[in-house]
Amino acid sequence: MVILPAIDMAATGRKIMSLRKAAGLTVKDLQDIFGFATPQAIYKWQHGTAMPSIDNLVALAAVLEVTIDDIIVVDVSVKTQISA
Repeated sequence: MVILPAIDMAATGRKIMSLRKAAGLTVKDLQDIFGFATPQAIYKWQHGTAMPSIDNLVALAAVLEVTIDDIIVVDVSVKTQISA
């Protein structure tokens, strides 16, 4: 059994929103960049109810001109138990 830190999805969502605004981009801008038919995925990311896929996370970091580590908020006080 291994205990690992967990991603704080709500804080990560707030970070995505903050970075998007700092870059001067709207939700519609990101929707167009990613080629999404609707903005729902972006809103889910921002509300912390969903995380971008790895591919989208890499693209989002490039669009926002930050690293993936700048986007993801890790909560080391919450531990996730993983058993192999």
